[in-house]
Amino acid sequence: MAVGELAREFPVSRPAISQHLRVLKEAHLVVDRAAGNRRLYQLNPSGFATLREYFEQFWGQALSAFGREVEKSEKPRARQSASKNKKEEQ
Repeated sequence: MAVGELAREFPVSRPAISQHLRVLKEAHLVVDRAAGNRRLYQLNPSGFATLREYFEQFWGQALSAFGREVEKSEKPRARQSASKNKKEEQ
């Protein structure tokens, strides 16, 4: 898709779209090719595959860490409940 076509879809200028596309290209998320006096951009599937792998790893680690923290906070509660139940039984 050409920059002009993209710019029509967003409330920003063509130069702003070009700057965003440059960043996306540097991140390997889009590729471009010359077509006459225009540059045509398209998504780069391999760039998105790499991004997906990163986020899967990131979220896997984040969720594991969250789970460990939840388990830590549940242990003192379990001890408190057991202690409370003993007192109530006496």
